[in-house]
Amino acid sequence: MKKKLFKKVNKGEIENNQLTNNLLNASKLRRKEILKRYNNTYSGYDVSKVELMREKYGKNELSHKREKSIIKRLIEAFINPFTIILLILAIISFITDIIIVESGKKDGTSVIIVTSMVLLSGVLRFIQESKSSNAAEKLEEMVETTISVTRLENGSREIPIDEIVVGDIINLSAGDMIPADVRILKCKDLFISQSSLTGESEPVEKVSSSLNSNYKNPLELENLAFMGSNVISGSAVAIVINIGDSTIFGSIAKDLSSKKVVTSFEKGINSVSWLLIRLMLVMVPVVLFMNGFTKGNWMEAFLFAISVAVGLTPEMLPMIVSANLTKGAVSMAKKNVIVKDLSAIQNFGAMDILCTDKTGTITQDKVVLEYSLNIHGKYDMRVLRHAFLNSYHQTGLKNLMDIAIINHANESDMIELWRDYKKVDEIPFDFSRRRMSVVVKSKDGKTQLITKGAIEEMLEVSTHVEYYGEIRIITKEIKNEILDRVSKYNNQGMRILGISQKNNPSRINELSVKDENDMVLMGFLAFLDPPKESTASAINILNEYGVNVKILTGDNEKVTAAICKQVGIKVNNLLLGSDIEEMDDELLRKVVEETNVFAKLSPIQKTRIVSVLRENGHTVGFMGDGINDASAMTEADVSISVDTAVDIAKESADIILLEKDLMILEDGVIEGRKIYANIIKYIKITASSNFGNIFSVLIASIFLPFIPMLPIQLLMLNLIYDISCITIPWDNVDEEYIKEPRKWDASSISKFMFWMGPTSSLFDVITFILMYFFICPFVFGGKFHSLNNIEQIGFIGLFHAGWFVESLWSQTLVIHMIRTKENSFTKSRASWQLTSLTTLAIIVGTVIPYTTLGNTLKMVAMPLMYFVYLGIIITLYMLLVGILKKKFINRYGELL
Repeated sequence: MKKKLFKKVNKGEIENNQLTNNLLNASKLRRKEILKRYNNTYSGYDVSKVELMREKYGKNELSHKREKSIIKRLIEAFINPFTIILLILAIISFITDIIIVESGKKDGTSVIIVTSMVLLSGVLRFIQESKSSNAAEKLEEMVETTISVTRLENGSREIPIDEIVVGDIINLSAGDMIPADVRILKCKDLFISQSSLTGESEPVEKVSSSLNSNYKNPLELENLAFMGSNVISGSAVAIVINIGDSTIFGSIAKDLSSKKVVTSFEKGINSVSWLLIRLMLVMVPVVLFMNGFTKGNWMEAFLFAISVAVGLTPEMLPMIVSANLTKGAVSMAKKNVIVKDLSAIQNFGAMDILCTDKTGTITQDKVVLEYSLNIHGKYDMRVLRHAFLNSYHQTGLKNLMDIAIINHANESDMIELWRDYKKVDEIPFDFSRRRMSVVVKSKDGKTQLITKGAIEEMLEVSTHVEYYGEIRIITKEIKNEILDRVSKYNNQGMRILGISQKNNPSRINELSVKDENDMVLMGFLAFLDPPKESTASAINILNEYGVNVKILTGDNEKVTAAICKQVGIKVNNLLLGSDIEEMDDELLRKVVEETNVFAKLSPIQKTRIVSVLRENGHTVGFMGDGINDASAMTEADVSISVDTAVDIAKESADIILLEKDLMILEDGVIEGRKIYANIIKYIKITASSNFGNIFSVLIASIFLPFIPMLPIQLLMLNLIYDISCITIPWDNVDEEYIKEPRKWDASSISKFMFWMGPTSSLFDVITFILMYFFICPFVFGGKFHSLNNIEQIGFIGLFHAGWFVESLWSQTLVIHMIRTKENSFTKSRASWQLTSLTTLAIIVGTVIPYTTLGNTLKMVAMPLMYFVYLGIIITLYMLLVGILKKKFINRYGELL
């Protein structure tokens, strides 16, 4: 499983403290007694009482959901593997450069530069994550989870769950999240999923009566419901007992927050981080011993090795990642997409399969009742009347077809019909029966059970049928006649509900599912949910971007196939839930690859399909809005919902769309792939540059009589380079690159590093040769060993300056060369932000040897002839990188 909505709690784990005592006591009280305890009635509190209870018990919110303090965010911004390494190196430099040296030789420049790197990385990350946190908080306010609460002044109305108080009267129906720990006062066929708390896979039936039990664990009590669980079916009225941190869920919230599941995105970043750290731990000792043995000055070699370690540390990686994700979230917000989990954006880009329901996603989410017909296909007003009474009086979650029935009745001047009938009982809908029933009583005292549901399920409970004005037993021939007629409407893309009734069912409060038998089938309703105009285009676009769309629906297979055909989805080997039920996981792994439409699925079957697809190596997205989608959403790599979804679906979602339209998903896919591209650019470019620098240092250490660059110079080089990388998150990404899903692959980074790194070393060696044998001897009038001490110091200073500038030019310009597979200066140019900052970095680095700072860094200004050689070296370097880039792509298929 990718993630659990909440942590499972073992029975007996909860301590017998105040919160459990409240619950245990509440379970034993009668309904009148519990209302009296909280000084409330079924009419609810007035405003003054609400404020009094809020002042006494606080708000209904969990401490782990509250905003992090500034101090905590600062600490998290500065604590990561790279900054820890830099801080250790800064401490070592402080000891070696300041504490243990003579007073006249103390030099804190190295400490200042390393500390500046830490501060720069940490401060930028803190700023980016603060922006991200603030943006996410504002966005989530747009998608608040609500609950129906009864208050004295306004009756029953929806309010945000953080506004409920202890003692409030709440109304629950299918799809609701339980917002607090509550005692059930009234209920009808109430089934609640507590799997997130107890691990029980089956929903638990709840009752409203008091319980005189000796249980010490509230989770075992049938008249209590708990924050973190959700209503599967049925309805209830309940009173709030505990809220916020005082709930069972709240009591374990800290443990929950500390055990967050690591996503594939985070695993990818971590694997890259440790790859670079391992490289540093291997290579730095080699540099230390190579310079120590060849130069004889172990302190200088030690300081130089520390500087190399700093150079190998991609300290900007956490900031680059944060900046990319934040930028993506803000960009998606402008397109009416709310990102609840920042790392989900990259998973969005890596997604290669999108599983989605049919209704409201590829269709208009505006079901229209086309016909109310008897079983012969003739218009029948009685069928509509019975359907209206069923839909109007049910207290569960009204779906789109219920709304269509009520709207159609309104247009037919039937809306006042409810006044002639009183609802006396009901059997709510559930996903196993796929039907729902109400009992109504007319003014003359006649009671009638009216049931509606899928036609196959209605035939299961109906033994008779209204056939040409007579009540007849359903024979095999009549059943086939009904199914043939229904099939014709299904083939036109219409959804069919059967309507059955029977008179004088069980007495009030004794009605159960068992009463749904020996019924009379009256006829059926034909609904049309036409496809959206944009659906065909959206599916084609997703396919172009390498995302295969699979339909997972509980609807009829013929309706599903008809709709899919209209929007251009080829129905390959359509599978039903009954087919999947008979398959083992091994067989299912094969067939899910060949099948793109699944119909008549249960929630468990949807989850199983998503799980198997992920086991096959796919990155799976799931888009859903119903309670039956929540489990599959939790299993997917990235879960997508809409702001009109039921509470449990919104809570399960990583990403929420303010428009239920597949076209918006294109923007999410593109943004996710841009984020990946710009993160991988920095990692690959920095890793290859650092690896190349190590090679250069090792070669120079063997042949040069002095170290190729002073530690302080190497630190300054790294600082300038790192600053030039800050704008990589804003770089352009090739259109071709974002056409395919992108997944983390640490092996591709090491391949890139070993290919491109030594290339820069080759030209570093050429620079060493030019500086050591030509330019420096030309300036100082002789070779190194023939010069006096002062001239040798100047020789070394000029050499250092020459390699400093060449290294900065090559490191910075290669960003432009390998940021794209195309020609960076003609076909695929960098963003103006990246171009501007890298140009500024080159200018600053080139000017340094001619300034007072250059003198402080012990550099000597280069002669004009140096720049002629520099131009040739850089040109040849860019040409060779271009050739190697093409060879790398030919061999491995892609550059980044």
